[in-house]
Amino acid sequence: MSKLRIGLVVIALLGLVLGLIAPLIGLPGWAQAIHTVATLPILAALLVEIVTSLMRGKVGLDLVAAVSMAAALGFGESLAGNVVGLMYAGGQLLESFAEGRARREMTALLQRVARTAMREHDGRLEEVGIETLVAGNILLIRSGETLPIDGRVATPAGALLDTAALTGEPLPRLHADGEEAMSGATNAGDAFRLVALRPAAESTYAWIVRLVAAAQDSKAPVGRLADRYAVVFLIVTLVIAGLAWALSGDHLRALAVLVVATPCPLILALPVALISGMSRAARQGILVKTSGALERLWQVKTAILDKTGTLTRGEAQVTEIRAAPGFTTDSVLQAAASLDQASNHVIATALVRAAKSRGLALSTPEAAVEDAGAGVAGVVDGVAVVLGGSRYVGARCSGDIAALEAGLSGEAALVAVAIGGQIAGLIALSDPLRPEAQRVIAGLRDAGIDRFVLASGDRQAVVDAVVGPLDLDALKGDLDPARKLTLVAEESRRAPTLMIGDGVNDAPALAAATLGIAMGARGSAASSETADIVLLVDNIDRVLAARRIANRTRKIAAQSVFGGLGLSLIGMILAALGYLPPVAGALAQEAIDVAVILNALRALR
Repeated sequence: MSKLRIGLVVIALLGLVLGLIAPLIGLPGWAQAIHTVATLPILAALLVEIVTSLMRGKVGLDLVAAVSMAAALGFGESLAGNVVGLMYAGGQLLESFAEGRARREMTALLQRVARTAMREHDGRLEEVGIETLVAGNILLIRSGETLPIDGRVATPAGALLDTAALTGEPLPRLHADGEEAMSGATNAGDAFRLVALRPAAESTYAWIVRLVAAAQDSKAPVGRLADRYAVVFLIVTLVIAGLAWALSGDHLRALAVLVVATPCPLILALPVALISGMSRAARQGILVKTSGALERLWQVKTAILDKTGTLTRGEAQVTEIRAAPGFTTDSVLQAAASLDQASNHVIATALVRAAKSRGLALSTPEAAVEDAGAGVAGVVDGVAVVLGGSRYVGARCSGDIAALEAGLSGEAALVAVAIGGQIAGLIALSDPLRPEAQRVIAGLRDAGIDRFVLASGDRQAVVDAVVGPLDLDALKGDLDPARKLTLVAEESRRAPTLMIGDGVNDAPALAAATLGIAMGARGSAASSETADIVLLVDNIDRVLAARRIANRTRKIAAQSVFGGLGLSLIGMILAALGYLPPVAGALAQEAIDVAVILNALRALR
């Protein structure tokens, strides 16, 4: 498309120059023909776009440009038609340039993809394509190189990694020996060894690249806002042009009105502002998948928040274990942690970590089946094991869970464990609020979101105790994925709704909400694939940053659109009164277009 736009600009410019030269070299009769020939390709390309839009049921403002060029040729004002064509084609090329400038951050991310890696094999280093890497491979990451794959640092001194391109964090951070490192980060220190955790195609960075590529392919809505006013603006333009002709008897005034109205700032300013906002967000580790998502972000009035991993860090710690008669605390934890190796939930991670810290040997689980957000059932060492919420476990075994729960802190998340069909014990965990949670909710209220609902699968007592300090309008606990989905549907009927979550159990709710935001840095792939916006940084304050970027983008887009429309209307009135001839009107409109595009690019800052 950019080559076509360049070609149309060249044709229009060449025709304009040759048409002006013709009278100077004694060929005055050729000028009109040259200007006409130079205008026709642009008009033809424009008509194709208009027909395509009409077939999709859309009436675009490009129609005004087509009418003005056709009218200029019909009135024998080929010079004016040529100038309008040049201004229109130039405006489209300027839009392409501005979009390219706005997409720079996302494009830079794609250009960082590593193609090869230095792999250790039989005591030697060999350079291989990243597509050949598998879990367990040992790589040498040299200074300045981009990590091609997710892995664990395997150097006692650790690794100094720069993740600015991924997360927006400005300073490199030292990753300790054994700590997981994200693919796409840059080695800002000495060379180190990295043990691959998964194939390159499944790495974090490959996933981010796929999301960015999809965001780039998302066509900016030329506009939802533009099309909303297209018919009205077209009618106003034709009425003013008709009145100017009828009252003055001068068809050139009508033509000048049409020329000044072409192309409308709506066509150019909106896509540039939206893509600029998307790029600005990407610099802060906020991946907005589509421009439509950015539009919806400034519309939402209700926020529904998951608790674990969203309002809390999702780093639960085991605080107490209660064993039923016939079981020990170690046997309860060993069985639960062994089975939970099959889950990627944050509580599962906490149980496995606690078991290993006690030196318990974990067995490989068999036939594990997870009911996302509710519990897990399977077999450990030949014995059936079930763990999860009290309701989930109580429905699948016998025993008195209530007796074990007596006296436990209301802030604790409880995991019931059944072994061999009998209640074996309860494991209490705590997961404190993120320190920034209260500030973010206050900031989101200031930014226009007026209702906050907590939706959690934890017991209502845990929800009430943990989030007490937060300014929330409703607290909903004991929610499985289906109930969470129902809650989102109910809230969405009242107002545009934002859902923020991180787990597999949040994926349906993220998809059902007006807008879904996933905590993608540590959340599940399912939630990130489903959500409209993914936070690449494990920090909920990026939600506030995203909302502020969206609000500012909306303000700048409105300034560009309505400011440009106002200037166009002033120009149309001047043209109708005879103060602005067609050629001068085309130049004035181009100046308006340049102004609104430059203003739209302010969303990058």
